[in-house]
This record gives sequence, C-alpha cells and structure tokens, in this order.
Amino acid sequence: MKHRIVVLGAGYAGAYAAGNLARRLSPADTEITVVNAAPDFVERMRLHQLASGQDLAVRTLTDVFAGTGVRLRLGRVSGIDPERRTVTVTTGEDVGGTGAFRAASDTRADELAYDTLLYALGSTAAHHGVPGAAEHAFDVAGRSSALRLRERLAALGAGGTVLVVGEGLTGIETATELAESRPDLTVALAARGELGAWLSPKARRHLRRAFDRLGITVHEHTDVEAVEPNRAVTAGGTPLPADVIVWSAGFAAHPLAAAAGLEVAESGRILVDRTMRSVSHPDVYAAGDSAHAIGDNGLPLPMSCASAGFTTMQATGAIIARLTGGEVPTTGLKYYGNHISLGRRDAIFQMVGDDVRSKTWYLGGRTAARLKAGVLAGAGWNIAHPTSSLPRRRRRLTTARTPARTGLRVAS
Repeated sequence: MKHRIVVLGAGYAGAYAAGNLARRLSPADTEITVVNAAPDFVERMRLHQLASGQDLAVRTLTDVFAGTGVRLRLGRVSGIDPERRTVTVTTGEDVGGTGAFRAASDTRADELAYDTLLYALGSTAAHHGVPGAAEHAFDVAGRSSALRLRERLAALGAGGTVLVVGEGLTGIETATELAESRPDLTVALAARGELGAWLSPKARRHLRRAFDRLGITVHEHTDVEAVEPNRAVTAGGTPLPADVIVWSAGFAAHPLAAAAGLEVAESGRILVDRTMRSVSHPDVYAAGDSAHAIGDNGLPLPMSCASAGFTTMQATGAIIARLTGGEVPTTGLKYYGNHISLGRRDAIFQMVGDDVRSKTWYLGGRTAARLKAGVLAGAGWNIAHPTSSLPRRRRRLTTARTPARTGLRVAS
C-alpha cells in the first residue's frame, strides 16, 4: 500500500509543496493528490493587477503537474475527519473563493483518504462583522472576486469613484494599481490610522508622494463601520460616497480546520509545532496562511507570501524526513520586510528587524519595482516547474506503511 499524501489547496504553498514532494519522494512508495477548487494556478499577489484590467498569464494545474505523478482532484473541501483520516471533496457548484464549500442539492461529495495531510487552503477576506461589507463591497482575495471587481470597474465611466477600505499592504497596492491603470477614475483610501504608519519615516514620505502623484485621496483615522450600496459609513456617521467599494481590511482563515476539531489559534489558523505539524493531530501539517507558526523571533508569522514560502519548505522537509528516516531539517522562519507595489513603475521595500519594526533603510522607486517584479516572476516560475531540479534518485520510504482505513465513498 502506497503512503497517501493529500495536499489541500494549490496556491503558492500547496502547489509548491506538491511539486516538491513529488520531486523528492519515490512514486513507488507514495501517492500524492492535490485538491483544489479551481483548475488554474492563481497568482494571488497579482490579483489587484487583474482587477485593474491587466491581463495575466494563466497556468492550468494540469500543465503545472504534468509529468510529476501528482494527481489533481478538482473540487471544494467541505469537511475533514482527522480521526478517520478522510477529506470530503464536493463538486457541482461554484460559489467563488477557495476552500470551504456551501452544499447544494445538486452537488456530489466524495471521501478521499489520506495518511499524511498538508492543509494549505490559504485565507479569505475578513469582514470583521461589518454590516454590508460582504454584500456590497468587492475584494481581491480570490480570482473570482477579483474578476467581479474587474467587471464592475470596466462598467464605470470617466469620473467614477472608488473607495478602498484598509491601509494594509493589499489596500495600498490595490489603490495605487487602480489609480495608475484607470486615471479617469477618482480613487480614495480609508485608513483606520495613519497611512504607512509602520514604515520608516523616509519610506512613509515616499508612500505619500506616490499617493499624491496618483491623485489618491486618503481618509486617515477613519473607521468604517458599515457598507451600503454606493457608500461607506464611518464610526462617526459620516458617509463616504463611492460607486465601488473595495474591502481590503485584512484576511481570515477558513473555519474548516476548527470545525474538523484541529487545535487552532483565536484567528482560526492551525496551531503547529516548529516543523509545521499540527499540535493536536500528528498526521496533519499546515503551511501558508493556514498555519499559526511561531517565527524565530518568538512572534507569529504574518499572513504573507514570504511566510508561505518558509512554512512550506519546513513542512515538506519534515514530511520527507519522517517518511524516509532522515533528520528533520530546520528552515529559518524570519520575516525580513514588506515589499509593496505602487503601480507598475514604483514600489517600496522596507526591511524590518527581529521585533518586526521597520529599519531606517528602505529601497524605493523603479529599482524596488523591478525587484518586486522579479520576485513575482520567480515565484510563478517555481510553481510552473515543480520538478526542474529533479534528483537522479528519489528517496524511498523507510517507515511502515499505514493500512487503509477507508476507501472511496460517495455521499449524495
């Protein structure tokens, strides 16, 4: 019986993990299956570009995993039973986003058994219980939602207004991308605090100059407490009219892990040890936004592409070592800084220290923009070429095979 590895999600973390496992483990001993809701690999870090009207190259997951031996299962993860070691995969209805699935009468649910599970379902837009945010605002947390925003913006004529809610990295990148791509629109951003407050003074000034250059209005110290059609309402009751409201006030983990009985943090992210192994279920690993991992500085790693890279390398290294009898490697878990796009020709790279506070040094302008473009291109290339460094000999498993607990069962 082959050891069954199931990877949930094929974003930056899941797709890289599946390719890495296929590259380093012998197919004679292992069977790797990736479950993903969509047939294409989504470059999440570029979804604000997609929403602004730019065309991005599409890589199908079939092409990504061609020749690797990885099995692709299209469907949404609607349940996990860690005691029986099964995953319920539902197909038949597209409700947008990734991960959790809303059941319907015309759907089909299959159970997929695993011996080792890697949970990499990422995150979704966090609405924080703000009335109307989910119903009336757009977001760029997933490809389908970014496409909905793209369609809505395309219908806006000259003079249309857009309000971006949230002054984090996603909010800044979205506001600047829209303002640069659509100079005929009026773009504003609502910030709960000061714009770029976490940046070094020089980087903060660079950011403000970019906003001034692009004509973006900033509403600082503005807490949006409700979203209505064509306007947001602040805590003080002040309306902020806008034809389109884009919600970028943070991300949230899917509730699926908590519902399955996995031990999670208050955020809903899976609590893991230093090797990205679930502290409550040793057959389960987590990576990316799904993992509540403690960095080398003793603080939780933030939800970011960089964190996805570190946690995925650690998780796959641990899985491979434990299955092949090797020593579990230690991947550095250090967050180095923020890389913020300000349109296509400007960016900021802000280094941070061990305390995650910004250092005085930063890189900005076209050089930083080229660096960010290189990082994005490199990440996409690694996903598209999962076996580019294929070893001459893949490692055989030395651990005892786990007997099957269940077969494939179909539920109506």
